[in-house]
Amino acid sequence: MEALSNLVAGFQHAMTIEALLACFVGVTVGTFVGALPGVGPLAAISLCLPLTYYFDPLVALIMLSGIFYGSQYGGSISAILLNLPGDPSAAITCLDAYPITKSGRPGMALFITTMASFIGGSIGIVILLSVTQPLSDLALAFSSADYFSLILFCLLASSMLAIGSPLKGLTMVVLGLLLGMVGIDVTSGQARFTGGNTWLLDGINLTAMMMGLFGVAEVLNTYVGGSQPPVLTKKVTLRSMIPARHEFAQALAPALRGTAVGSIVGVLPGMGATLATIMAYAVEKRVAKDPSRFGKGAIEGIVSPEAANNASVQTAFVPTLGLGIPGDAVMAVLVGALMIHGIQPGPLFIVQQPELFWGLVASMWIGNAMLLVLNIPMIGIWVRMLTIPPNVLYPTILLLVCLGVYSINNSAFDVLMTIGFGIVGFSLGRFSYPMASLVLGFILSPLLEEHFRRTMLISNGDLKALFESNISAIFLCLALLVLISPLLRSQFGRRRSDS
Repeated sequence: MEALSNLVAGFQHAMTIEALLACFVGVTVGTFVGALPGVGPLAAISLCLPLTYYFDPLVALIMLSGIFYGSQYGGSISAILLNLPGDPSAAITCLDAYPITKSGRPGMALFITTMASFIGGSIGIVILLSVTQPLSDLALAFSSADYFSLILFCLLASSMLAIGSPLKGLTMVVLGLLLGMVGIDVTSGQARFTGGNTWLLDGINLTAMMMGLFGVAEVLNTYVGGSQPPVLTKKVTLRSMIPARHEFAQALAPALRGTAVGSIVGVLPGMGATLATIMAYAVEKRVAKDPSRFGKGAIEGIVSPEAANNASVQTAFVPTLGLGIPGDAVMAVLVGALMIHGIQPGPLFIVQQPELFWGLVASMWIGNAMLLVLNIPMIGIWVRMLTIPPNVLYPTILLLVCLGVYSINNSAFDVLMTIGFGIVGFSLGRFSYPMASLVLGFILSPLLEEHFRRTMLISNGDLKALFESNISAIFLCLALLVLISPLLRSQFGRRRSDS
């Protein structure tokens, strides 16, 4: 009852004119920023941060957080229509959403993505309210060995995402791990694998990699590889956007599973929405009766990652506000915004700032409803992008990609790197190497190395420390099971054929 009364009080704070306007501006800006390749929520929040200096702390936090979770909606738009993820967390959506677009049903893909995002975000808010403290305790209980084992399990599971050979998926994971080691070694301070290039001291730019592997590679596929761009064959109506009854039935369970995965991953500091989407996709592929459908337009391959994406964003506020531990750069900016107003997130945040916490939670529900109302009517407008002639659309995409990448560090080298990754993505894609596995390996490489080194330092180099924790031992066993599962499947297949 106390939580309910607090939530009612939160809605009273969130329903003021200033708070509603801030929420609307935040989710609207977030949607458009998410749809633009190479910009992302971090750049938008950083640019809007000075505007919030003179706002009430609640109004400021509502607007900045609205940009954050609004961008998760928008990031899937260009991923679905153009195979160009507006945000790294939308990369996995490309695998099944873009084939649906090419089959002539972009409106349906956008509609079901919007609904999945709304479900994931709404349930994520409920989880944020009801299990904040237990989830915080779970996150605090994870040691470096636990994190290492969890990340290793995720990397091996992602190799199973490969459409075709799991070996190719594993190869791309390893390549991603190697690319993630480029730059300054945080332990020794020495430059690694930079070739003397000072532009690589901070590592490879993630946005440059993403835009190259997915955006530039898609343009090359169109012009060089003979791939046909999606064509809008008929007018987009509300009837054409609504999925068939059996597609709704296919989507419900994946949406719930994706929400569960996203909620768990979101509360773990440093994991992020990208890992949540890839784990959700891996879960769906493992439980599917026919995994070969994935990568060819499977509804589950869209719904589960999108639900996980938005659920993880909502639950990411648990460690940020409840523990004062920002899970990623975006959350770090939000913490900075609070500190500018003299507010310190941490274990006492809910007790000391109840109107701020409950007002923010209430605004999230309002913001998700706003996003639902905004996005469904605009589906037809987004789909009309496909009527633009390819000789106009794709050069424009390249221009936006280059401008977006350049604007991050004002670096022409990043633009050249984007083009280089585009050529690599196009070349490897011709041989069915999965780009998603490479990206996951790259993102998790620093975390994997950091937690492994920390574990070895604590244990004086004793590898048995990885098995001393029950959590770590469980994830290592799961990782081993995932690694040998292709061999087991082939062995059982031979026995069945022999019998």
